[in-house]
Amino acid sequence: MKRETIATIIEGLQAGRTPVLAVEDFPAFSDESTAGDPHIGPETLQAIAATLTEADIPTFERALHAMDEGDLAWLGFKVVYDAAAAQGNVDNEVTKKYGEQGSADGEPLVFFCNDAKEIVASRELSPRDTFQAKDVTRGPSMHNDQFDGLTWASEPLFGKVRVWLLGASDAAVEVAQLADHVGFHVVAVDYDPAFLNEERFPQAERIMLHGGNFDELASMPARPEDYVCVLTRGHMFDPESCIWALQNGVHYVGMMGCAGKNSTVHDLVINAGISEADWDRVKRPIGLKFGAKTPAELAIAIVAELVDVRYKQRYSDEARNRHEKSLGRALPVREPPTEKPWENRERSSSGGSFRDTLLPEANAL
Repeated sequence: MKRETIATIIEGLQAGRTPVLAVEDFPAFSDESTAGDPHIGPETLQAIAATLTEADIPTFERALHAMDEGDLAWLGFKVVYDAAAAQGNVDNEVTKKYGEQGSADGEPLVFFCNDAKEIVASRELSPRDTFQAKDVTRGPSMHNDQFDGLTWASEPLFGKVRVWLLGASDAAVEVAQLADHVGFHVVAVDYDPAFLNEERFPQAERIMLHGGNFDELASMPARPEDYVCVLTRGHMFDPESCIWALQNGVHYVGMMGCAGKNSTVHDLVINAGISEADWDRVKRPIGLKFGAKTPAELAIAIVAELVDVRYKQRYSDEARNRHEKSLGRALPVREPPTEKPWENRERSSSGGSFRDTLLPEANAL
């Protein structure tokens, strides 16, 4: 989501114009995202735009403020396709009881919601609406199609975490596809067009190096909030990749490989001037441990770890413990704190840094 998109919508509403909502800015309504869903699509977005009035300005102004503050927040959409059914009460023995009313009304709605459960909208939501509005924005989007007559969609107001895949190996191909699917911005880097191409990496940003090696990597900048996965073919350029990631101070770096190979890479990295403390920042082997062997299995292990790192980056220990408790899972045993570079570091996305309420321990340093 671009800041100028929200600002333009506000300006249009202030001038009494119907804003143009483009699928490029709201991809939740794209043909790709809504394939197979008869109730939502690009035409739905235009129908919602036609209902917006001056009363919706505070919603978009709150969204703009959230983007400026780097808040973990979303714009949400209530999409109604059967007004009578949407307002009906269809609670049963499994679902919670939200009173005698279903949705507050039979009209579409744009609303703001952040992870602190603040909701801003032009009209009052019913208790059931509030439940679904929080679910489709803050997650896990398990209930957006639970009730007849309406569905829900959302767009994040914060930037994606950038993941560098250094090496166009078969494992990297699988990682790129899965990481894109779970909301990362993927950048694949290699020097061989036979491996780094659109067919193998259709969703990724692709950077082709020259000279048959990774020498050009040294001149490329990375951001402190970036993640790096070292997945070079044959491990030939793992040392250069680790050195680059560590010199750029990225939030997370992981490397594939066995202990013997990693020991060799260690010596080469240290000889290049990297400290032992920085070397210890490299997660090795990369990925969660559950017996993954094939490229596809390794991708699941790696991307699961990236998701976990992102989760810990965005939320404080207290917030994560509340979440675990709400799910009925036992809380982890607290161990003496040790600094882990891929956890609890304040990050700045394209929209700024997440606020103190999300990362209190990081901002207290």
